[in-house]
Amino acid sequence: MSTDTPAAALAAPDTTAPPAAAKPTAPAGAVRTSARPEPARPAPPRTAPQRAARPGAGPAAAVLRRLRAALLRSAAILALLALWEAAPRLGLTDATFLPPASEVARAWWELLGDGQLGEHVRASLTRSFGGFAIAVAVAVPLGLLIGWYRPLAAFLGPLLELFRNTAALALLPVFVLLLGIGETSKVSIVVYACVWPILLNTISAVGNADPTLVRLARSMDLSTPRLFQKVILPSSVPAVFTGIRLAGAVSILVLVAAEMIGAKAGLGYLINASQFNFAIPQMYAGIVTISAIGVAFNQVLVTIERRLSLWRVPA
Repeated sequence: MSTDTPAAALAAPDTTAPPAAAKPTAPAGAVRTSARPEPARPAPPRTAPQRAARPGAGPAAAVLRRLRAALLRSAAILALLALWEAAPRLGLTDATFLPPASEVARAWWELLGDGQLGEHVRASLTRSFGGFAIAVAVAVPLGLLIGWYRPLAAFLGPLLELFRNTAALALLPVFVLLLGIGETSKVSIVVYACVWPILLNTISAVGNADPTLVRLARSMDLSTPRLFQKVILPSSVPAVFTGIRLAGAVSILVLVAAEMIGAKAGLGYLINASQFNFAIPQMYAGIVTISAIGVAFNQVLVTIERRLSLWRVPA
């Protein structure tokens, strides 16, 4: 018997070897994906949650709100102008002594056109602002000094009470006799009238400074100049500017009265001369100009006070 293995037997598969593991097949209709993972996409930037648009929150609504607020603030002035225009035309007042507002506006425009109003305004503002600036430069440092040193305040207190209760216009003849009828007497009477509101408010502001803050500053070994800079001056700004605003109104009123007595230019002179010449619309035009200057000057001082009082918490 031959030991050679037939060729057919060598070619037959070996049924005893374990079958190879079958690869899992994807179900029908499945999409084959690449074996490489996709790079991670960056997350979108986080944004603040959008608030629901409120009705009336657009630019047009903001403009309407501002117009409504402006009309509300000027409603009383518009009503006064309407009454001023209607009363003479309806015969409620004598148009000779109270002309309509339109005639006063026409006279104001004529004075502005021929240069008279500009000349008078320039003369009055030079005197008024000059005296006002001198009063601020003198009264604020003096008020800080008197308010800080109690013995000095006790010594000067009776003298200050005497002069502050003496009306500036009552001393106008004295200023004219001593300084003449020129510019010096007019500026001096403005300085005298403006000093007292600023001085007294500054003294009160320093005296009413928060004692807790003062003690705390002293406990930190702050020098007197630094104490004034960090504590006294910031806490005194509101009261000091109240006095400055009062002085700003006083500077214009006192000057107009002084110009009515002895002057050749100025709003007071314009009002007085218009009355003597019976140019009543021009007289009212001068009065309206004084009121407008006072309002504008007060708004400038209010703006400066807000800039210097940014540390205050709004009410």
